[in-house]
Amino acid sequence: MPRRRFKKRYLLYLVSLWYVLFNYSCLSMRTSQNKTEKYFAEKNVPYKDTVQQIQNRDIHYIQTGPENAATLVFMHGSPGSWDAYKSYLTDSVLLKKFRIIVPDRPGFGYSDFRRSLGLKVQAALLNQLLVQLSNGKEYTLIGHSYGGPLIVQMAIDQPALYDNLAILAGALDPTLEKPEKWRYPFRGFPLKFLVPGALRPSNEELILLKTELKYLKEELHKLSQNVLIIHGTKDKLVPYGNVAFMQKEFSSVENMKLHRLEQQNHFFVWEKERFVKDSLLSWLKELEKP
Repeated sequence: MPRRRFKKRYLLYLVSLWYVLFNYSCLSMRTSQNKTEKYFAEKNVPYKDTVQQIQNRDIHYIQTGPENAATLVFMHGSPGSWDAYKSYLTDSVLLKKFRIIVPDRPGFGYSDFRRSLGLKVQAALLNQLLVQLSNGKEYTLIGHSYGGPLIVQMAIDQPALYDNLAILAGALDPTLEKPEKWRYPFRGFPLKFLVPGALRPSNEELILLKTELKYLKEELHKLSQNVLIIHGTKDKLVPYGNVAFMQKEFSSVENMKLHRLEQQNHFFVWEKERFVKDSLLSWLKELEKP
């Protein structure tokens, strides 16, 4: 009997160890330095891999393109990290004209991993980063999913810093944001420690998002930058109804353009990648002053 108990205990330890390792590796959604170096070497694209200290927090970002060019800043969704946009960072057409910066949002990648923060705090940290990285040229923010409301918050808080916003399947309408009930038990002790990798900060920020969008709604009339909206009509994660909400609430936006993607889901950023890139290029060219 003691030997059997010992075997069960040993098996439990092994399973627990496997689960911990799985949490911090397979679902971390972080690309190692070696894999990063290999990827950019294969693409023959010079890059910067940097961690900046902002308010005693680590904010990690990848940068490509000419230092003195206008800048595209991509914000990933939830969960995610910079490598969601790795093919954008190495796109030869984009790199001819733009410096490209892709941060790991706070709580993800190598930006204080697993320490979740609210929308407003993330916006403040990322704004400070981009103030430091400003080269005096035009800034365009591009956000997918959770990155959509984030770049809107950033632009409202720092209106003079940014010129253009491209919102890709952005979740802005608080009435359409319906966090799943199963998320709540995994927010508190001790169950939150069972949530693997990047899913923990994702779970926490998505629970908060509905309330935060209600506060953001009160500020949307302040948004004044040029706005491009791209959204799929078959998006089950962020419903297409968000588009009508933005069109109504962005009351101070004088230049707003919409690409309605028929029969497309939430992941057109990768499934229709060339379309997204060409749409960005075409839109930004239209905005250029004669």
